[in-house]
Amino acid sequence: MTSPVRALWDAPAAVPAPPRRVWRDWVLVAAIPAIALFEASVRTDVPWRWLWTAVLAALAPTLLWRRSRPFAMLAIAFAVGTGVGVATAGDPQLYTTVYFLILLYAVFRWGSGRAMIAGGALVVLGMLLTFLATPPEVADVIGGVAVAVTTATLGLAVRWRRRARTRELEQVRLLEREQLARDLHDTVAHHVSAIAVQAQAGTAVAAKDPGATAQVLHAIEAEASQTLREMRAMVGLLRASDSALAPTPGLADVRSLAATAAVPAVAVRLDGDLDAVPPAVAAAVFRIAQEAVTNARRHAREATRIDVHVAVDADGVRLEVRDDGRGSAAGPSPGRASASTSAAPAGYGLTGMRERAALLGGTCEAGPAPDGVGWAVVAVLPRARWTA
Repeated sequence: MTSPVRALWDAPAAVPAPPRRVWRDWVLVAAIPAIALFEASVRTDVPWRWLWTAVLAALAPTLLWRRSRPFAMLAIAFAVGTGVGVATAGDPQLYTTVYFLILLYAVFRWGSGRAMIAGGALVVLGMLLTFLATPPEVADVIGGVAVAVTTATLGLAVRWRRRARTRELEQVRLLEREQLARDLHDTVAHHVSAIAVQAQAGTAVAAKDPGATAQVLHAIEAEASQTLREMRAMVGLLRASDSALAPTPGLADVRSLAATAAVPAVAVRLDGDLDAVPPAVAAAVFRIAQEAVTNARRHAREATRIDVHVAVDADGVRLEVRDDGRGSAAGPSPGRASASTSAAPAGYGLTGMRERAALLGGTCEAGPAPDGVGWAVVAVLPRARWTA
């Protein structure tokens, strides 16, 4: 059996990879020297306060690399800090030295297993050397250890939670890709069946009517071209199961979402040439509309109406689902992001809709309506992508 220490030692760095720089990093790098300078000016009783101010100002730039090279930055900071502490025979008493905890947190949040083990050992060694230079009180030892352990635990907790959320999001993407692959499979199967029928007919009349054979070949060419367009949309998709396929929904099926007797009532309006939309795109529009309507029915507070508008024009397809629920202007309620008809984990319905739209080159946005009344889901699937 692999020991826990060995498993930790072989653990990779955090997934997903961290950003290299964000604006907060520059704020911290500028703030730490300023805070240390202010504290040293105010707390005149702290020994070696100007030396520690200079040390903190020199070490502050390590925060810029704390995500990409967490152990190296921690090693630099603790080596310099411990060396200065031992040389001055005293602990740094400036509160600004809490900066070191940021680097410790970064090791357990972003580092590999080796970095976490080595970083923990480095912190323990630094504390021992400091305690040997200046024997502390028992309360100080307990407090220092407690702060270090709490910081490391917080980094691990955030790391594991982020990893769990990433896995759940990936599961949502797989579920949406599977459903889209099913819809596309039905469409392509229809075209291939038509090609087979036309080929059989051409074989039957080839000897008697060469002109009819040419017409059959033109029909096969048209069907094959349409099939190729649909197949391009399937690139990169994987079908996860072989269970029976349901009929592929189309834009006309969006009307089935209307339910004027229900509360809230659902009104559907379809504009444009619906027949010009490929089946795969039509199925995606239906699935997004279905998800948005179900979410609105479940979570729109005091809503009396849900409007579904599908518009087909020269640019593509635009879907807007809007309710008149209360409270959306102040921000989305937690339930608005929940899944409904899909098999996705709770809290990822909007993620599934965005993923489905993105797979067809479009976008899907959800949030408070622009006029502040109700909630709106807007999906746009550009024609340029699905006619290429």
